[in-house]
Amino acid sequence: MADPSSYRPKPGEIPDEPGVYRFRDQHGRVVYVGKAKSLRQRLSSYFQDLTHLHPRTATMVTTAASVEWTVVATEVEALQLEYTWIKEYDPRFNVKYRDDKSYPYLAVTMNEEFPRAQVMRGTKRKGVRYFGPYGHAWAIRETVDLLLRVFPVRTCSAGVFKRAHQIGRPCLLGYIDKCSAPCVGRVTPEEHRELAEEFCDFMAGRTGAYLRRLESGMHEASEAMEYERAGRLRDDIEALRRAMEKNAVVLADATDADLIAVAEDELEAAVQIFHVRGGRVRGQRGWVTDKVEHVATPQLVEHALQQLYGDEWGDGATGGGSGGVPREVLVPALPEAADALTDWLGERRGSRVSLRVPQRGDKKDLMATVQRNAQQALALHKTKRASDLTTRSRALEEIAEALDLDSAPLRIECFDISHLQGEDVVASMVVFEDGLARKSEYRRFQIKSFAGQDDVRSMHEVISRRFRRYLREKEKSGGWVEESPEGPEPGENGQGGGEEPAAPRPDAHREEDGRPKRFAYPPQLVVVDGGAPQVAAARRAMDELGIDDVAVCGLAKRLEEVWLPGDSDPVILPRSSEGLYLLQRVRDEAHRFALRYQRGKRAQSMKKGPLDAVPGLGETRKKALLKHFGSVKRLRAASVEEICEVPGIGRKTAETVLAALTERGPAAPAVNTATGEIIDD
Repeated sequence: MADPSSYRPKPGEIPDEPGVYRFRDQHGRVVYVGKAKSLRQRLSSYFQDLTHLHPRTATMVTTAASVEWTVVATEVEALQLEYTWIKEYDPRFNVKYRDDKSYPYLAVTMNEEFPRAQVMRGTKRKGVRYFGPYGHAWAIRETVDLLLRVFPVRTCSAGVFKRAHQIGRPCLLGYIDKCSAPCVGRVTPEEHRELAEEFCDFMAGRTGAYLRRLESGMHEASEAMEYERAGRLRDDIEALRRAMEKNAVVLADATDADLIAVAEDELEAAVQIFHVRGGRVRGQRGWVTDKVEHVATPQLVEHALQQLYGDEWGDGATGGGSGGVPREVLVPALPEAADALTDWLGERRGSRVSLRVPQRGDKKDLMATVQRNAQQALALHKTKRASDLTTRSRALEEIAEALDLDSAPLRIECFDISHLQGEDVVASMVVFEDGLARKSEYRRFQIKSFAGQDDVRSMHEVISRRFRRYLREKEKSGGWVEESPEGPEPGENGQGGGEEPAAPRPDAHREEDGRPKRFAYPPQLVVVDGGAPQVAAARRAMDELGIDDVAVCGLAKRLEEVWLPGDSDPVILPRSSEGLYLLQRVRDEAHRFALRYQRGKRAQSMKKGPLDAVPGLGETRKKALLKHFGSVKRLRAASVEEICEVPGIGRKTAETVLAALTERGPAAPAVNTATGEIIDD
C-alpha cells in the first residue's frame, strides 16, 4: 500500500488547464483514468487526508504509485482522450458497464455487393446498418420473415450464395418469392441494393409514405381489374402492418430519441436504455456496474454516454435504427460537462444533438417507465450476483489466511502440464483476477527442452520461462523489478543484475503496436497442478531468478490437498470452503486449457501422411502431387519422369519423393489410431 504523499506532484507542477490524468500502480499498470476542466483542482482533491476521501477513492490512491497527466485544448478533446485511454488500458478503478446479456441486432450488410439481412452480435462494423437491439434472436427472424414478402432481400450466407451461383439454381426462399435471387441474376446488383435500402428505410421508421404508396397501387390495380396484383399488394400491406404492430407507439412519428435511466445504491448501478425511432420503441438494453469509485448519477450518465456512443460512426453508418446517435438523448441528470458532451455527440452524429432532462409530457412519462425497468434490473441483478460478489471476496480472504499471505491474492496464475505418454508435451497458464477468469491473458507453452513423462522438469521449465520473460520485459521498460544478485541468466537479456531501478516509462507495459505485453504483470499467487514435487520445482525456478515476492502452492487432484513449498504436510481446507472451491476452478480451467492445446497438437500429428516426411516438400507441392496422381499409392508406383510432369516438381525433387516413398514401402498404410481411418491413400 503506497502513501499518496510519496508521489504527490510538487506545488506549481500541475497546470491549471483541461486535460486527462492517469494513476499507475507500482508495476506501471494504469489503475484509473480521469479528465478535468482544471487538472490542478482535480488532482489536488486526491492528495488530502485519507479520512476525508470516500473509501473507494482512498483505496485507489493508496493502490497507485504515480500519477501523470496530458494537457489538451478543450473539454471535448479531454472527453475523447479519456474514452480512448479507458478502452486501451481497462483501468481497474474506472466505472465499467457490462451488458446483462449479449443483445442481437438486425444487421443489413450495405458494404457488400449484394446486401444481406441477418442477425448479428458483438462489435459493430463500418458500412453495416443495425436495427435493435432485440430481446431475442427469434424476434428478429419473425420480423424479417414478415418483411421478406415485401422486401425480398438476400438472407443466405456467403457459402450458400456462392453455391447457388455455381449451380445456377436458387435456394428455397428464391422459389417461394421471399428472395429476389440475385445469385442467379433475377435482379441486378443495383435493383437488389435499392430493395435493401427500402428495407432499411422501413426499419428506420419511414413507414407511412411507403404504406400509402402500396395502398395507392392496390386501388389502381383494383380499378384496372388487375385483381391478382391488387391481392398481392393487399397481403403486402397486411404483412407490413403486422410487423409494425410488434413495436409499441410511444411518441410522435418524427421522434428519434434514446432515453437513459439509472438506478443505483452504494455499491452498484443499473442503466436501462430505450431506443425510440420514428416514435416507436425499436430496442432496449441494459448495463450493470460495480461502483468501484465514488460516482454520482451525473457521472454515471456521462460514462454511459461514452460507452453507448463511443464506437458509433454517425447515423449514416449505422442506418438510423437504434444504432447511431439520435437527434435527442434524454437523461435523468445532466453531466457536469454537458456542453462538451453535447458537442462530442454532435461530432459523432454529424449534426446537432439535444442532451436534456425531460420535464413534462409523454417523454417524461416514458422516462418513468425506463426508470422502473432500471430499478427492476438492479433488483434482479442483486438477486443473482450479490452472493457471487460476497463469495469471491470470502474465497480470496480464505486463501490468503490458509497460505499466510499478507493480502488477498487479486491476481492468481495457474500452470498445468499435459501430454500423451510423453509425446506432445505442452503447458498452460490461466489467469484469474479478483476471482474471475481473464481469458485475454491466458498463455500456452510447448515443452521443447526434452520429451518424456517428467512433469517436474516441465513445470520448472514453464515457470522459468514465464518469470524470465517478466524480468526481461521489466528491465527493458525501465527496471521496475530488482534482479537477483547473480543477475539474469546468460542469453536472456544480456545485462547484469543488481543495478538501481530506473524510472518507469509511461507505456512500458505495451508493445509497439499498442497491445499489452504478454508477461508484464506479476501474480500474487502461483498455483500449480500437482503435489509437493511440482511445487518444489516451481519454487526452485523462481528462487533461481530471484523472485521472492510471489507465493506458490499446489493443488493435488486425488485428495484436493494444498501443498506449500518446504512443508512435509499439506494444508487441508474444508470441503465447504469457498477458497478451496476457487482454487479448484482455477486448477480445472488450467487443465482444460492445457488439454485442449495438447489434443490439437495430437490431431495435427495424426493427420501427417507419408509425404510429410519428404524434406523440402511444402503444402502446395504436396497438394499438387496428390491432385495429379489421386493417391499416395499411385504416386509410389509412378516413375521419376511421370512425377516430373507435375507443375513445380523438378527431377531432383521427384527423385527425393520417390526415394522417401520407396523407403517407407507399400506395407501397412498409415492409420489414425483414434478414428481407424486410413491416411495413406
